[in-house]
Amino acid sequence: MDSAAPAEVVPAAPSKWTALLWTRIGASLLFRLACYGVMVWLALWAEARPAPTLPDAVLAQVPYVPWIDRNNYLLWIAAYVPIALALLAADAERFIRYMWTAGGLALIRGLCIVATGLGPVSGVDTHAGMDGAARWRAFLELGTPLGFFAPDGGARVYLTKDLFFSGHTATTLLLLLYVWRYPRLRAPMLVAHLLVVASVFLAHLHYTIDVIGAYAVTLAVFALREGKLGAAAPPARA
Repeated sequence: MDSAAPAEVVPAAPSKWTALLWTRIGASLLFRLACYGVMVWLALWAEARPAPTLPDAVLAQVPYVPWIDRNNYLLWIAAYVPIALALLAADAERFIRYMWTAGGLALIRGLCIVATGLGPVSGVDTHAGMDGAARWRAFLELGTPLGFFAPDGGARVYLTKDLFFSGHTATTLLLLLYVWRYPRLRAPMLVAHLLVVASVFLAHLHYTIDVIGAYAVTLAVFALREGKLGAAAPPARA
């Protein structure tokens, strides 16, 4: 019996950059930002709870590298933004679907952070008892790019318990899955993703279970949303 030949991936037709398409792109970006805001607020709510630090057999063997810790969010930006823009240029419809999926994944992450309540990897629980005013100030700072990515402030200071699951791992993995059908984007994004995951461990940013959880949740969300990796289905609207 002849085995069925694997489906060939058919590249999407070039997007027609109409006003409607730009509106849909804008709507997907706004949705992503809104979901990010909800996730950050949930993470800050979790910061106020006392939480235990967990033992981690993997991190115990991985050296802590301070300069990677200070700059890991900048590495994430360098790994993420150029490929996301390249996806937009190559296939705007897929980019829109990606942004809607990424927003939903951010909401799931915020709920998981609230549900799990893991303590800081460093063991120093500086935000237990954070009041509403301090939470609001932190939220406003984290709402601006300069505030969020400040090497000596921002997320490094205010987000110490946004642990399960790893956002660095999940966001770069999701983008990798969406660009997988494009070999010229797949290879650099795969390298970027692996570098980001390595930085997570070297910065002691997350527990090992946070990284494993990011793979499990992200792959499940992508499978539910898109089906098989690289499937040759015609482009669909978000």
